[in-house]
Amino acid sequence: MNYVKSLAKQLGPKGIRVNGVAPGPIWTPLQVSGGASMEKLEKFGSQTPLGRPGQPAELGWIYVQLAAADASFATGQVYGAAGGSGQP
Repeated sequence: MNYVKSLAKQLGPKGIRVNGVAPGPIWTPLQVSGGASMEKLEKFGSQTPLGRPGQPAELGWIYVQLAAADASFATGQVYGAAGGSGQP
């Protein structure tokens, strides 16, 4: 978080916005092919308040918003998407 905030302060005067995305557990094919045991796979993401891992498509709106012109005042922010687990 400090890295994003620091870069935003340094690059802001040049018109460059810096933001970060801090996702929680997101289900991707890497979980299956990464050597995790079936027990770990079954519990993956269950510790979030929503009780499940997120899907990659559930993060897309964050990146779209950051790229949109109406987000031109957002810089130095870290957007969390962790299923209710709070900020990073």
